[in-house]
This record gives sequence, structure tokens and C-alpha cells, in this order.
Amino acid sequence: MQRQRLLPTLTDHAFFCLPESVGWYKDVPEHSVNRQANALNNFSLHLVVKGKGFLEADHQTYSLQAGDAFLYFPLQPQRYYSSQEDPWEVRWLHFYGSKVKDYLLESGLHRSHLWTVRQLKPLVQAYDELLLEAEEHSFYQLTRMSTLTYAVIAEFVNQAEPLSSSKSEDTTSRILQLLPLIQHDACKPFELDYWAAQAKVSTYYFCKLFRKAVQMTPMTFVTLCRLQTAKQWLLEKSELTIRQIALDSGYPSTSYFNKKFLEQEGMTPSEYRELYWKKNKVPQK
Repeated sequence: MQRQRLLPTLTDHAFFCLPESVGWYKDVPEHSVNRQANALNNFSLHLVVKGKGFLEADHQTYSLQAGDAFLYFPLQPQRYYSSQEDPWEVRWLHFYGSKVKDYLLESGLHRSHLWTVRQLKPLVQAYDELLLEAEEHSFYQLTRMSTLTYAVIAEFVNQAEPLSSSKSEDTTSRILQLLPLIQHDACKPFELDYWAAQAKVSTYYFCKLFRKAVQMTPMTFVTLCRLQTAKQWLLEKSELTIRQIALDSGYPSTSYFNKKFLEQEGMTPSEYRELYWKKNKVPQK
């Protein structure tokens, strides 16, 4: 089974990136690609969703499974194929753009063909949204087409890490599963030892894995959760003072709460509340 949409290559456009083709293969054991150098003049990004497959490069054969991905730059030779015994389900995108190469080079994506992604679901969703747009509107809505193509690329850049690096999938999964719980308890005192114990790792390793999985430190995540809650209360609980909201959201010091809020939002809690009231003409209580 396969779904794919092929699109015209535009030589004169003002977009950062555009797709040449997008699609997926599923349960096609004979899926096999062998392109010689200089055969394909666009970028090629594949994501393995299920099953297994193989990629050959530098006289070696690499086994790929769910969560692995591979990226080819234009004009590079390509050799990859599905497992016969456990055919892969693979999403793919061929794309181009005058600034794309610099973006990928700056992100370090030239270092290898082979990658793995920390979270599979967001990238699959980005692929599927682009494919649906291509199927429904072809290239008639270029702005949206470019936006969705960039979403796939940016999600990959954000999630990708070299396949050769040691995987800690089980521990990373445990940390990701803890995020809703940490968010729920964010307004309580944050105890690093407790959360590291929940992940069954040391505090040092917890911080290292957390930053790798979430792209921020645990304390930054907690701070953002607290400020998100505070913003909600500032608008919905007009009867509460700024001091009370600071206390309830985990900040015994109102001045420190004001400082963190200003750093993140560019205005004080009072200014944020007043701005909303003026915009929506909500009478102050």
C-alpha cells in the first residue's frame, strides 16, 4: 500500500522550502531504491514508522527500525530498502529551497545520513498534514504548502540525533511520561530528587536526559508551567491579588514572581492583567 503526491518543481519562487513529492509506503516488502550520484537534485527525508529496513552507505549496511530516519542532500547516491520479513512503514518527503541547505548545515544535519528521533508522533503528524494538503489542493496554496513542508523539516531538526549515539529509549520514555505529572505539580515546591527517583535515575542523569528529551532544563520547564498557570489565573480569577497568585503559583516572593513574569512575557503581571481587561473591556473588581 502506498500514498504519494508528486508536485511540479518551481524554479522561480519566494518560499524558504517547497515539496517535490511526499508520501508513504506500508507493507511493501519490495520497496527498494538505488539512485546513483547526481540523480536527484533535491533533499530526501525518510522516517521509519513501523517495521524494519536497511540503508547502505560507506560499504556498510545499517538496520533501521521505528523512530529511525535518514536524510540525503541533493545529488548524493542513495541505497535503501525494506525488510522482506518485517516490511517497513515509512514516510518520505523530497523538498527543495535556496536557503534549506544552509539551515540544515547550521543544524549539523550534514554529519550523517542516519538519525533517530526522540518523539515519533509529532513528526508523523507533520508528514501526514503535508500529504493531506498536497492531495486536497496540489500546489494551489503555495504559502500553506511551504509552511507545512517547513513544519516537517523543523520538527525533524528539533527531534533528530545521530543514530550511532547510544539510545536510552526506555528512560527517555519515562521522562516524557512524567511531564504531565510535573506540570500538574508545578506550583508545588520542585524536588529534583523526587522526580529523578520516579525516572529511576540519578539527579545528574535525570537533568541530562530531561534536557535531551525536552530541550530545556527541568527548572525551566517548571517555571514555564507556573507562569502558564499564573497567566490563566490573572485573567480568570480577577478576585485574586497579584500577591495571592504569586503564592498559589509557587512564588513566595511577589517581587521574584514579577521578575520571572517580566522576563518571560515582556510585561509585569499587573500590566498583563490590565492589558487583557482593556482589550476585552472587562471591569476590574
